[in-house]
Amino acid sequence: MLAEMFSIAPANKDHHPALRCAVGVFVPLFILVLLGRLDLAIFASFGAFTGIYGRGEPHGIRFALQLRAGLLMLLVILLAALAARMEAAWGLDVPTTTWLLVLATTVVAGACSVAISWLRLRPAGSLFHIFAFAAIASIPNQPALWQGMLVSVLTTGFCLLIGFSSRVLPSHRTPWARPRPIRRTPDEKRAAWLEGFGYLVAAGLAGALATWAGERLGFGHNYWAMVAAVVPLVGHTTRHRVRRGIQRIIGTVLGLVILAGIVLLGLQPWQTVLVMALCQFGAEMFIIRQYLLAQVFVTPLALISTLLVVPSAPGILLRDRIIETVIGAAVGIAVVLAPGAWRRVRQRTTTA
Repeated sequence: MLAEMFSIAPANKDHHPALRCAVGVFVPLFILVLLGRLDLAIFASFGAFTGIYGRGEPHGIRFALQLRAGLLMLLVILLAALAARMEAAWGLDVPTTTWLLVLATTVVAGACSVAISWLRLRPAGSLFHIFAFAAIASIPNQPALWQGMLVSVLTTGFCLLIGFSSRVLPSHRTPWARPRPIRRTPDEKRAAWLEGFGYLVAAGLAGALATWAGERLGFGHNYWAMVAAVVPLVGHTTRHRVRRGIQRIIGTVLGLVILAGIVLLGLQPWQTVLVMALCQFGAEMFIIRQYLLAQVFVTPLALISTLLVVPSAPGILLRDRIIETVIGAAVGIAVVLAPGAWRRVRQRTTTA
C-alpha cells in the first residue's frame, strides 16, 4: 500500500484539460482584479469548476456533461447565497448559525452526490458542491445577489466555450455527438442512493465533530473537515479509498508548506490570481495520476481563494486546514471501514 501511495500513473494528455481549467480560472479572476471586485472572486472560482467535468470526452459529449455540471453548481451557489441572507435576516447567534450551516451542508452533500450519480458526471461525488455551498454561505458580507450570480453564470458560460474551443483546430476536432440517454437500472439507482447516504453520514459526522472540537479548542472552517471526509468515499476498493484519505492528509501538509512560501512573497492581487491558475493547472495534471501530488496544488489553491474574499491571518488558516483535514479524513476512512467491520461482527455473532 505504501508503494501504491507514492506511485504515479502514466500521462494521458493531461495538459489539455489542465490548460482549459487554468484558463477558466485565470481569465474571470483577472477581470475581477481589473474591476476591483475581488469580493466576487469566490463566485467566479466555483463557476469555473464547470471545466473540471468531461475532461476526456469528445466535444459534444463534453459540452453536455459540463452543461449539466454547470447548472447543478449554479443551483448550489444560489442556494448558498440565499442561505447566507437567511442567516443574517434571522439574527441568530454564531453557534446556532454554525450548526445550521453544518446541517444544510450535510443535506447538500447527500443530495448532490445522488444528483452527480444520476447525471453520470465525473469526477464523482459532491466534494465540490460541499465546498461551494459552505464557503459561500459562510461569507459574512455578501455582495449583491445578482452580481454574484452574474459572475457565476458568465464564468460557467466561459468554461463551456473553452470546453469545445479546440474544435477550431482540425487536428483536435472530434465528432459533435450527443451523450446517450440516461437509463438507470435498479442496481444503479440503489447504488446512487447508498452512495448519497454515505456522503450524508461522512459529511455530517465530520462537520459535527469539527464544530464541537472547534468550539472548545478555538479553530474554525469546519466545512474543510466535511470536504476531507468525503474524499475516501471515491474509489473502487476499500484499499483505494483508505489510501486516498491518507494521501489527502499528506498532500495537505506539503501544500501548506508551499502556501507559507507564497504568503511570504507578499504578492499583488494579479500575481495571486496567476498563482491560482498555476495551482489549478498542477492539480488537474495530477488529480487522476497521483492524488497526493494533486493535493499539493489543491491546498494552496483553496486557501488563496479564501484569503482573496475573506482576508485573515495566514497562520490561523494553515492551522485550521491541517486540523480540519485530519478530522475529516479520519471520519471518512472510518465510514469506509465501518460496513466491513459490521459484517465481521455479525459473522462472529452468527457463528457463536
